[in-house]
Amino acid sequence: MSRTATGTRWWHSIRVTLEMIKIEHTLFALPFALLGAIAAARGVPDAWTLLWITIAMVGARSAAMAFNRLVDRRFDAANPRTEKRALPAGDVGVPFVRAFTIVSIAVFVGAAAMLNWLTLALSPVAVVSVLGYSFTKRFTSLAHIALGWALSIAPAGAWIAVRGDLTAEPLLLSASVMLWTSGFDVLYACQDVDFDRSAGLYSIPGRAGIAKALWIARGLHVAMFAALVGFWSMSGSGAVGLSGVVVTGLLLVYQHAIVRADDLSRLNAAFFTTNAFVSIVLLATVGGGILLGG
Repeated sequence: MSRTATGTRWWHSIRVTLEMIKIEHTLFALPFALLGAIAAARGVPDAWTLLWITIAMVGARSAAMAFNRLVDRRFDAANPRTEKRALPAGDVGVPFVRAFTIVSIAVFVGAAAMLNWLTLALSPVAVVSVLGYSFTKRFTSLAHIALGWALSIAPAGAWIAVRGDLTAEPLLLSASVMLWTSGFDVLYACQDVDFDRSAGLYSIPGRAGIAKALWIARGLHVAMFAALVGFWSMSGSGAVGLSGVVVTGLLLVYQHAIVRADDLSRLNAAFFTTNAFVSIVLLATVGGGILLGG
């Protein structure tokens, strides 16, 4: 194969892999990491720190998503909703995605090393968390909580990157992220109830049914809102930050209003559009309020 053809094949694999892991959805988690960094610094951290926090976030999420697609590829192939994903469809090879995962982990650990000794020391915990989530659906309905935990590392990790310690304030923000993520993952899992049951996979909708699962998701988001209020009260972001907390509450209400047990047709709108707004709104308002001094 010519060098040109080899290069073309590699670029194709990279593009397909980035599409497969929905690299643009890093938008969901990155604002929370940036908010954690701003809260830690009580202002804008230096550009060097922000750069490596961003690289660490991209590396960790890329590794997590690629690994998830790898270990779930047989389930994806059997599920009508996911059978056209890149790996089961043969659009990209397993060896390439495996290599992409390894490189992404290396990028994350390297970025953690560039921040401080504590972020590096804790990086294995983060790696085990973001990769381990992919196996949890095989043995527990609390897989949604495991996903929430994996994403909740971002703001606490960013706080540690800036200050080298950990206090109640970033833990409340991380709790908000965990509960928020767990709740929307319960919603998302409602569309796979029949497949999960037939494949022997665990989920809250599969165990409790869609109607009860929706109530559980609501409960998780109520708890998320409470934790968010606690974080806001410690953040010093004042009325500007409070406005974002209120908007977040309204977005959560909207998210649950458009998803019903007998009608999941608007689930994608609830899952993707609303969630992207939540993280951006909180970064702009709470982060902005911190920068303005409340």
